[in-house]
Amino acid sequence: MADSTGEPGSSMHGVTGREQTFAFSVASPIVPTDKTAKFDLPVDSEHKATVFKLFSFAKPHMRTFHLSWISFSTCFVSTFAAAPLVPIIRENLNLTKQDIGNAGVASVSGSIFSRLVMGAVCDLLGPRYGCAFLVMLSAPTVFSMSFVHDAGGFITVRFMIGFCLATFVSCQYWMSTMFNSQIIGLVNGTAAGWGNMGGGITQLLMPIVYEIIRRCGATAFTAWRIAFFVPGWLHIIMGVLVLNLGQDLPDGNRSALEKKGEVAKDKFGKIMWYAVTNYRTWIFVLLYGYSMGVELSTDNVIAEYFFDRFHLKLHTAGIIAASFGMANFFARPAGGYASDLAAKYFGMRGRLWALWIIQTLGGLFCVWLGRANTLVTAVVAMILFSLGAQAACGATFAIVPFVSRRALGIISGLTGAGGNFGSGLTQLIFFSTSKFTTEEGLTWMGVMIVACTLPVTLIHFPQWGSMFLPPSKDPVKGTEEHYYASEWNEQEKQKNMHQGSLRFAENAKSEGGRRVRSAATPPENTPNNV
Repeated sequence: MADSTGEPGSSMHGVTGREQTFAFSVASPIVPTDKTAKFDLPVDSEHKATVFKLFSFAKPHMRTFHLSWISFSTCFVSTFAAAPLVPIIRENLNLTKQDIGNAGVASVSGSIFSRLVMGAVCDLLGPRYGCAFLVMLSAPTVFSMSFVHDAGGFITVRFMIGFCLATFVSCQYWMSTMFNSQIIGLVNGTAAGWGNMGGGITQLLMPIVYEIIRRCGATAFTAWRIAFFVPGWLHIIMGVLVLNLGQDLPDGNRSALEKKGEVAKDKFGKIMWYAVTNYRTWIFVLLYGYSMGVELSTDNVIAEYFFDRFHLKLHTAGIIAASFGMANFFARPAGGYASDLAAKYFGMRGRLWALWIIQTLGGLFCVWLGRANTLVTAVVAMILFSLGAQAACGATFAIVPFVSRRALGIISGLTGAGGNFGSGLTQLIFFSTSKFTTEEGLTWMGVMIVACTLPVTLIHFPQWGSMFLPPSKDPVKGTEEHYYASEWNEQEKQKNMHQGSLRFAENAKSEGGRRVRSAATPPENTPNNV
């Protein structure tokens, strides 16, 4: 890390030793700290912040946090901007229930591919470029919604706009490179939760924008088209801000650090191999498909569900539907925090138990929502279902960063794509045909959530164990260093390309829970080469 004035993170402003009371921090002898690094926040040996100060804009950690969640939220607003206006749009374009269902599937299907690509972009080029370019390149597709004239155009444009949801991957990757693993659940949960909150914001924003434009003299069929210029311009603004103010890693941008030799330049084939051959990756793909996936599905149908089932006004249905997405403000961070708290006492095994409990409860509440017969009951069930599903998302990405250090981007992309695939599949089965009513679809969706959460019991880390099995007793294979260094071959180790993995392994020892707290590695110790 350079000490010259003006280098990224060179300011010591704010390092007083007395952090504000609202800062979540790591206080553990297990986590080696770097007291010589010049950052606004205290950092560990990887220069990841060990403090999360929500209302700070400290460079680069907290500035990255705010740029990340706001850009992701902007993409959520545009992707689901059509949902609260469907009662108007369907009259203008003569849409059938199948058309609306297909459009919902299309809106989340586009990012299945883009999230996979974004994972590789983050691993190879860095999250700043990935986020900024995707946000700006998707702006024209948002503007295009104003010019559709039939069902085919509506479905196609929603598909294209949905590509921007891949900013979720850059968001989670970015947080994992900026914050210590002991607080990553809370940080990842807050960044993604506040980003997902765009699904609730758009339920409020678009009807208001539509109504303002109508009162200015536009017809109903013109007003909804003009309204799409608002999220379109938000894309352009956020893309410029991320590109100019963002930073890939605590020590600078990835390309510059690779030129200096401070970050290893990896190969796509290598990181892809380690991602797809790790069986834990595919379990998280399934789990996320029925936490985030069902949230996306619900975003597409919930306003129409309340509008049709309980004969509410469009604005009223929008307000109720907004509460589903707005719960992300605290539900997803709460899920991540619950995971961090469980890990504090029980390590990784606690994180796995927390995920299973939270997601299963979300599925049961979804079943209740589908069977609710009164407005009050439906609203209560919807809120509880929202809390469960969104908290499960936070709990999921509190574990994903530990699956692989080398292939974090690809695994994050695959997991994120699983959310979109699960959403598309669920909408296709339950909400795109006349075979099921919306309430029946919600009921069966809840059953699928409960069933698809069971594989969490199969996730086992040799160094930490699983829900029911203890960690390996092998003195070599049962260590964090062996697990993360095994992703590098001997030739790569001779070039010291695995040093980042070793530092991560040392910082991740706390995931052993109480087992390691009584024998913590002294902070000044350096892990041995594997």
